[in-house]
Amino acid sequence: MSFAALDHSRIRAITLDLDDTLWPIWPVIARAEAVLQAWLAEHAQATHALYAVPGALRAIRERMNHLRPDLLHDLSALRRESIRLALTQAGDDPALAEPAFDAFFAERQRVELFDDALPALEYLSSRWPVVALSNGNADVRRVGLGEYFHGAVSAREAGVAKPDARIFHHAARAAGVEAAQVLHIGDDPRLDGLGALHAGMQTVWLNREGGPWPHEGPKPHATVGSLHDLRQLLA
Repeated sequence: MSFAALDHSRIRAITLDLDDTLWPIWPVIARAEAVLQAWLAEHAQATHALYAVPGALRAIRERMNHLRPDLLHDLSALRRESIRLALTQAGDDPALAEPAFDAFFAERQRVELFDDALPALEYLSSRWPVVALSNGNADVRRVGLGEYFHGAVSAREAGVAKPDARIFHHAARAAGVEAAQVLHIGDDPRLDGLGALHAGMQTVWLNREGGPWPHEGPKPHATVGSLHDLRQLLA
């Protein structure tokens, strides 16, 4: 754990990444895609049959990144449109994309927190306003963590995604402070680390795997291996 460069006196608010910071994301997505497949098997059999190969639904979702670059900041819209495309290609009713997505989205909100997440949230929220800042589509209220957050900013709401500085500035406004008074915490070196640094924030890189910082130039003000270490850092 390194923290020599962190200026505690500047911190007036916290922005906090969600996916892979508070919970592992890929088990969540795998379960949500399984729920979606089960929904299709019941309501859109042709689509289920066409995309029954493991990974097929995820592949068409990734293809949507190229088909609809205008939606890259809105993961819900990308997922919904990928379902609509699958339905259309299979000859099912594309209007089924809405209830199919609802089934996926409900399961996407059922997350399993890292062991260190809840103690960290309790600690942070008792000392600063905490704003969730995510490119994803988790809803902190539906996840069951709303009481710990002063606010939440998503890429969909901001109109841009991390590492764009504008989403970080949006989150600072949501916290009621200047960007320089924010400490951002997240796991992704580029999206969270460099994004927050270029937005003028202090940043803590959550490096659970213990790897080296992968970028040239500016480095995070602190690096921690767990959210338990984060509490020690900020105590």
